[in-house]
Amino acid sequence: MSQKYVCLTSEARNAWEILTKVETVYTCNKLHVTPLFSNNNNDEDDKEIIVDVCCSTEPVMPMIPLGLKETKEIDFREPFKDFILEHYSEDGSQYEDPIAEFMDTRQAMRTPLRDSSGVGLLFQYYNQLYFVERRFFPPDRSLGIYFEWYDSLTGVPSCQRTVAFEKACVLFNMGAVYTQIGTKQDRLASKGLDSAVDSFLRASGTFRYILENFTNAPSMDLGPEMLDMLVQLMLAQARECLFEKLELQSRDRKQDVDVCLDLAQEAAQVSEVYGKVHTLISCQPVKDYVPYSWVCLAQVKREHYTALSHYHTALGVMGARMGDMSAQTRDTLQFLHAEDENKTRLEIRVPQDDDERKLLGRAHLRESLLLHEESQRLHRMCRELRGKAALSGVLKKCHTRALDAYTAAEEEDDFREVLDPPRILPSTKFQLSLTPPDFSQYRVEDLFRALGPVAIFSAKHHWTAPRSIQLQRLGGEGFGFSVRGDAPVIVAGVDQGSLADFGGMKEGDFIVAIGDKDVKWFPHEDVVKLIKLAGDSLSLKLVTPMDKNYLKQPKGGPKGSVSTSSSSSSGVSSGQPSPAGSMAAHSHKKLTWNPFRKTSAHGKDSVLDHNVILR
Repeated sequence: MSQKYVCLTSEARNAWEILTKVETVYTCNKLHVTPLFSNNNNDEDDKEIIVDVCCSTEPVMPMIPLGLKETKEIDFREPFKDFILEHYSEDGSQYEDPIAEFMDTRQAMRTPLRDSSGVGLLFQYYNQLYFVERRFFPPDRSLGIYFEWYDSLTGVPSCQRTVAFEKACVLFNMGAVYTQIGTKQDRLASKGLDSAVDSFLRASGTFRYILENFTNAPSMDLGPEMLDMLVQLMLAQARECLFEKLELQSRDRKQDVDVCLDLAQEAAQVSEVYGKVHTLISCQPVKDYVPYSWVCLAQVKREHYTALSHYHTALGVMGARMGDMSAQTRDTLQFLHAEDENKTRLEIRVPQDDDERKLLGRAHLRESLLLHEESQRLHRMCRELRGKAALSGVLKKCHTRALDAYTAAEEEDDFREVLDPPRILPSTKFQLSLTPPDFSQYRVEDLFRALGPVAIFSAKHHWTAPRSIQLQRLGGEGFGFSVRGDAPVIVAGVDQGSLADFGGMKEGDFIVAIGDKDVKWFPHEDVVKLIKLAGDSLSLKLVTPMDKNYLKQPKGGPKGSVSTSSSSSSGVSSGQPSPAGSMAAHSHKKLTWNPFRKTSAHGKDSVLDHNVILR
């Protein structure tokens, strides 16, 4: 089934790509996604980014997605055809269709859809690069092909000749698409929250993969400091979604003290991870690179979730009498409150009576109010955040809720009311693990498979131009050579003074054609069968490798028992590097076969049947 690719106009793409933070405003049956930092405020662009989902009117805390890197179109036709003729000694015009298909795939992945099909397209192109890099990009020279990509935030172009830069940029766009998928989920539903968590973890794993496998990137968005921050930011957003899911599941158990204390610790955990994000994002050179609104939002969320941790602690403490608290709840309170030598804090960690319980609860409510006011102050200080209705709505709603609870809990003045509550230690029941890119999920076929197994016929290996050999034998005379291996079959030995020797065959030659059949991909048995069928007249096409190192037989194996089967010879890539070397020994080894040597009459049939050489 053919896949349909949608190409956006430059204006529409700009409204979506420059988007570096999204505010989600939920309205009845529609989710409006508006760009937070876009310089293009055209109403027509805003119309292009409305996504239909089923949601209520409740505001939701905004998340930060990433815009995609853009790139220019590249014409690979002439460089690839010239290289095929020069390096592989084949007619480049025969490969016009594979080259065109590769260029179409690259053109389509420049503007992928923001869903799983877009991710799949990026994976397919990335896996195809595995083969293309090995086929056409030798380590010692340049084809004159330059990969130019634009920074996702600044639009500054960067240009490199290496395929590694192309790979890193494609991976970055994978992560960016994941962030956009996660951001547009309906986070008022459990299913939407699960999808958002999965998408943010995949984005974080992708950025971590880039950080660990690609170095010296020329653009800032691929720098180690930026990638490290993005990993932590996506982890923080995944943990924030988990907290929202826990809140959603706990709506019917708001008065349960254990549920409230769990929410308090999870909120403190979210606050802590956003504190780490704020630390990373406030350091050079990231601080001067990312939008100031990112820095502000991380700070707002840190204060907001600390306030929520105090609020939920207060609800739990004030909602249950001391006589109703279980031993487990008391233990939770003991470990929930941090020990602190600060004299301005209450020394109550586990209340001993109802008076201390109420005092501790009011202290947490008061602290929650102060922190909510601080988060609102930070929100007002950022011009870009001030106009975000969803963020304002969330902060105002939580502040009002805490104020109502504090007003309802007010009693006579107590001199201890001026003391701060104990700090809440962060803790979580959710162990998050990054999801690295799964390249094997999107397997592709080598478009240039006809050139031969990529482990042998690659840009880094060199061999002579193909030469044709015609062998004509008489009577019972043998051709005088033996073969071994698979795809391609290798000349294992040549008898001195034989037809093969006079014809110019050499040990280590690759048999690339028999008659008019290309046999570069043929297994050992099929090549042997073709040699048998040739009769007394054998026409071969051979190439002699110039680098004999990768033809050496493994130590300890029987002579002539090497096979060329490897993961990279199958024509399908998982996106991972193939094992080192181009020849891998099978556990089941084939013996060398010499079908045309003179043998004793009584053993001739058995030798031919079992591929055993008798010299």
